[in-house]
Amino acid sequence: MTKSALSTTFTIGVLALQGAFSEHIQLLRQATSTFNAAHTTEYQWQLLEVRTPEQLSRCDALIIPGGESTTISLVAARSGMLEPLREFVKVHRKSTWGTCAGLILLSESANRTKKGGQELIGGLDVRVNRNHFGRQTESFEAKLDLPFLEVPGVRQPREPFHSVFIRAPVVEKILPKREGIQLEEAEKSETVVAPSKHPKDDVARQAIKADVEIMARLPGNANALSKNEATAADVGEEGDIIAVRQGNVFATSFHPELTGDARIHGWWLGEVVKLVEQRRAVSI
Repeated sequence: MTKSALSTTFTIGVLALQGAFSEHIQLLRQATSTFNAAHTTEYQWQLLEVRTPEQLSRCDALIIPGGESTTISLVAARSGMLEPLREFVKVHRKSTWGTCAGLILLSESANRTKKGGQELIGGLDVRVNRNHFGRQTESFEAKLDLPFLEVPGVRQPREPFHSVFIRAPVVEKILPKREGIQLEEAEKSETVVAPSKHPKDDVARQAIKADVEIMARLPGNANALSKNEATAADVGEEGDIIAVRQGNVFATSFHPELTGDARIHGWWLGEVVKLVEQRRAVSI
């Protein structure tokens, strides 16, 4: 494979153990087409449903979809995928995006969880509150203003992002950085923590030093937003944390894959390209 091919070919995986993985694949197809149209370089994309460690090892980046976080972690453990996922996220620090259940799995701490009932991958120094909004019957939709989707040079207002929340978690607390596990969190009742892993190389070590960024919040009266055209920004409250990023690990409480709107997928692909090209430049 030539150097030019290496610089323009990317493999994007979607964990396909359970949950809305096919919906992510569909929006990724849409996003890659739009991404290529906006760039002079003809990027090549391979989209891969990931079920085995071998498939995961081929990926430059990974999406962990919405679904049942306990089921996903259980299937991952039984199929020999849990440790490779931790290596992917926490040792190699490859680009990873989790939606809903994926946010829970990528957190370093999750409450409202019985000991032994949930395994975490980790990667985000946050504590999540599982099923924060209640049961599935209390799920809702809302229009969000997402500043990170702003397109440079475009002056017209951003279109609100129509978001879907289904038994959604929220980020309850940004945790301090720790060498090893989050010991204070481990001592809390009904709380599980992710195991410690050490980054492999300089790029990974730099990524792990990043602070957690709050990418989006939802107002406290979020349920009212599903009944009108107001956006979260219009309400003017800080509200629950529903999207975070720490270096190359990104997560959302809501389900962009269920909306038909590929803008977040397109933004994330741009972040993936930056990191992969940085890694490849170091290795040349």
